[in-house]
Amino acid sequence: MKIWVDADACPGVIKDILFRAARRTGISLTLVANQPIRIPKSPNIFFVQVSAGFDVADNEIVKRLDAGDLVITADIPLAAEAIEKNALALNPRGDMYTRDNIKARLSMRDFMDSLRGAGVDTGGPPPLQQNDRHAFGQQLDRLLARQQRRPS
Repeated sequence: MKIWVDADACPGVIKDILFRAARRTGISLTLVANQPIRIPKSPNIFFVQVSAGFDVADNEIVKRLDAGDLVITADIPLAAEAIEKNALALNPRGDMYTRDNIKARLSMRDFMDSLRGAGVDTGGPPPLQQNDRHAFGQQLDRLLARQQRRPS
């Protein structure tokens, strides 16, 4: 398993959790963004800078993604593509995207997008709270523990 991060919109506190987990477990962690991002010096933590543009980082992640990898993203279409490639997808609030819930999430996203297109102020997501960070850390730990128990 490798971890891929849609890093342009990933909160710094979530990146910090991922950096600690990567150093602790030795798992490969790659952040993909269209702007430079500081990463700690570590043989298993990488950064890929892509050109600016709509979905360029998402497309790069999908291109490099293998079945069984983990994608960290709040981008529902990217999560859907990851699931389609038999990868795992986790959002920064600790919610897993699954084959069972991704279609409903895509539909809701599209509905909200159409409301915004019609001029309705739908607001944005609430700020990341301590309980969100905790839920993310717990879910990540469960996924990494499951990965470490798998025979090589």
